[in-house]
Amino acid sequence: MGLGGRGTGLAGMFAERPDVRIKYLCDPDQRRHAQARRVVEAHGHKAECIQDFRRMLEDREVDAVVNATPDHWHGLGTVLACQAGKHVYVEKPMAHNVWEGRKMIEAARKYNRVVTVGTQTRSAPYVQPARDLVRSGKLGEVRLVRVYNLMQHSPQRMGPEEPVPQGFDYDMWCGPAARLPYVPGRYWLNMAEFSCGPIPGDAVHQLDLARFVMGDPPAPRSVSHCGGILVLRDGRDTPDTQFAMFEYDSFTLMFQGALWTPYMKKIPISIREGDQFPDWPFCATKIEILGTKDCMYLGRHGGGWQVYDENNKVIAESPGRPGDRPHLDNFLQCIRSGKLPNADVEQGHHSTLLCHLANISWRMENAKLIFDGATESFPKTPEANRFLKRTAYRAPWVMPDQV
Repeated sequence: MGLGGRGTGLAGMFAERPDVRIKYLCDPDQRRHAQARRVVEAHGHKAECIQDFRRMLEDREVDAVVNATPDHWHGLGTVLACQAGKHVYVEKPMAHNVWEGRKMIEAARKYNRVVTVGTQTRSAPYVQPARDLVRSGKLGEVRLVRVYNLMQHSPQRMGPEEPVPQGFDYDMWCGPAARLPYVPGRYWLNMAEFSCGPIPGDAVHQLDLARFVMGDPPAPRSVSHCGGILVLRDGRDTPDTQFAMFEYDSFTLMFQGALWTPYMKKIPISIREGDQFPDWPFCATKIEILGTKDCMYLGRHGGGWQVYDENNKVIAESPGRPGDRPHLDNFLQCIRSGKLPNADVEQGHHSTLLCHLANISWRMENAKLIFDGATESFPKTPEANRFLKRTAYRAPWVMPDQV
């Protein structure tokens, strides 16, 4: 469900497995069908290309749905799949807003479905030893965790409104979101109607990994944010600069995200799949875990980790490998066993929650907000609660109160 770059990539990784059969490839834009079909046919699958995902849900032969749509379809698509008896692999960020994330958890539990989130580094073999080391106390007391997502994005170049191209069911693509005019060059990731924003859409990997090594704490007590649209004034309505601070019971998580730092680089494939380590000062997607004794640098998607002592010497390290294929394996194993997956929907919700809280603080003019994790609301700033869910859903694609 969703045949963009990530969706087509996932289709290929699932198709190469001998224990999987790809029956449907779905995207409302028929122009994307041919490439995805070629990818799965290379592994011997004869999949039917469709535009309406409900065909998959109605088919009793289908065990699981892979939801690789834009953010605005993650929530309702997952709930409908659970209601139809399907297990779900849903891409990150898990939900478009806080309320939808909670509905996804409720649907997974009510219908006893495995719902795993595409934060695949959780399944990479190198991260469990990192978690064990942090939790052992060898770093000392960890009071500060710094998460980075600093890189360079090009400005979008929007053209004038145009008719919807032939073969593109744009109404279906918009789904529960507003049906905005079709404007070539406008990237959905930059539009709050469809997206959590390009920074959260990428940074949720590091935020999730930071939570994992810190023992998966629940919601923070507060959030404060500074930033906004400071450089890429190109018609977007999501920030290009996000600096946020989250206060937990025993530590503070500081997040730095920006789309205008060309000297910060993502970890190259050669390092992700090798035994070297990133150039940490210029690593765009690093995590720093600061203890009272030692400090750990941690990379996502195979970046590995290193621990430095007070003399700036490396005293422990582990190279990494990407977690994509182990993550798919874990999902399928859990479908068969009924166990919770590594990136269970509830953990996905708590990690994506950080993205939502930062966005809400920004929309509240960068105010510091106290958050109640039990009610998932802002008790001291009730006017902020309007940002916890979509203002309106577009019929018939309405997320129900009771899933």
